[in-house]
Parts: sequence; C-alpha cells; structure tokens
Amino acid sequence: MASLPQWVEGARPKTLPAALAPVAAGTGVAVWQLGELTGAVDWALVIPRALLALAVSFSLQIGVNFANDYSDGIRGTDDDRVGPFRLTGSGAARPATVKRAAIISLALGGLFGVVLVAVAQMWWALVVGAAAIAAAWFYTGGRKPYGYLGLGELFVFVFFGLVAVNGTALAITGRPSWAALLASVAIGLLAVALMLTNNLRDIPTDAVSGKRTLAVRLGERGTRLLYTTTLLAPFVLMVPVIIAHWPAALVLLALPLALGPVRKVLGGAMGRDLIPVLGATGRLELVFSLLLLVSLVL
Repeated sequence: MASLPQWVEGARPKTLPAALAPVAAGTGVAVWQLGELTGAVDWALVIPRALLALAVSFSLQIGVNFANDYSDGIRGTDDDRVGPFRLTGSGAARPATVKRAAIISLALGGLFGVVLVAVAQMWWALVVGAAAIAAAWFYTGGRKPYGYLGLGELFVFVFFGLVAVNGTALAITGRPSWAALLASVAIGLLAVALMLTNNLRDIPTDAVSGKRTLAVRLGERGTRLLYTTTLLAPFVLMVPVIIAHWPAALVLLALPLALGPVRKVLGGAMGRDLIPVLGATGRLELVFSLLLLVSLVL
C-alpha cells in the first residue's frame, strides 16, 4: 500500500502551477475588465467564482495526473522511467486504486464545475466541462489515447490555456475580452512548455514503448526549439496588454526565470537533468500568472 507521501508525489505537485496559472490570469483580466466597465469591483462576486474555478482546475489537473499514472502503468510505458515517481509503474499502488483516485478527482472537478456554471448561469459551459473531463481521461486512457498520437500539447493548450483562462474570466464578468484571449494563449503556451519538458525527457522510453508524443515526432532538436518558443512567446503576447495598462509590465519581471531553463534545454540537458527544468518551468508559469494578476488588479 502506497504511503501518503507517495500519493502526494504521485499527484505530481510540480504540475499544479499549470492549474493555478490560468485561474490567476483569468481572474486578473476579469477584475481589470470590471474596473474598466463599471469603475468598481464587486469582490463578493469575484472571489467565490475564482475559488470555484481554482477547485475545478486543481481537481482536473490531479485527475489527469492519476489517470496518466494508471494508463501508462498498465501499458508498461513507465517500466523503465527516469522521471518523477509513479504509483502504478513502481508497484506502490494497485492499478485499480490509482484508477479510482483518478475517477474521484475528475468527478470532483465535474461537481465544482457544475456549481460554477450554476452560479454564473453559463449552462452552455457544461458541454465544455464534459469535454475537459473526457480529454483528461483519454490523454493516455482508452484504446487510442491521443497522448500517444502527439496531440497532448494541443489539448493542454486548449484546455489549460484557452478554456481555463477565458472560462474563468467569463464566469466572473459574463463578457469575452481581447485581453483574456491574449492571456489564454500566453498561459497555454507555458502549459505546453511544461508538457514538452516531460516529453523531451521521456523521448528514449516513449519511442521504445510506441508512445508517439510530439517530442518523439519532432525529435530532440525540434522539441528543444519549440520549448524555447513556448517559453518566450508569452512575453511578446503581453505587449498589447502593457500598452493598454502599463502596470502589466510587471510580467516582464518573470523573464529572467525563463533564461535558466532555456539555457539548459538548448544546452542538451536530457534524462534526470531535465527534472529541475520541469520545476523551473512550473515556477515561471506560476510567477508569470501571479504577476499578471497583481498588475491587472492595480
């Protein structure tokens, strides 16, 4: 039976910035938008909806991590792993137990999502939420997991970027905005960088096991160049936001955090040397989103 620390490690806490970042960015945009439209912000409306969005995002992120652990574990993809600890692949927990943890986490995400939809009166978003839960499971689950076809980064960009940021902002304001769209693309790219770090590290084992991730398809050189692009492009995307609201220039303070990971990835880091890069990429996404939140609230 796996210990509590092993379950915590199996939930892959280093990936949780990918869940917090879109909610922080979406909330920041929403607060700025409300201030521009009404001249005042109703925090009694903003805070509960932001917290519900965060609960949805955290639950889905943990759910997809456990689902990935289970599905890769029973396929044997994690039998010779150099990355973070896995519950199923290591034999620390029974596959059925890990599967149950994934289902419970995804169900909680669905429950929080229904509450948020009801509060915001965005009933159409139930379809989007169902699609997000399905995407979480079928990343490595099912007969033809899309993660094995090189589509993982695309789905992460859509659901942890476009959907999460714009969905959070819409749930708070009820109105779409160009700033939310730019922020969603920026956060989506940083989430893609997080996944690319994992997949770059796993190229040797994934190629042998038949997991044709985008990194396997692009090869090391292409993956390293794409990683660099996804890490730096978000700062360029913020230029229009900075022009419209100069305090948003605070996000540029996160730029130095991108230099170390880029240097290591372009320098040829592989295997265990990429584990610190994963943490650094997560920190960058988190700091970027929090600086954006603070700057848009100012």
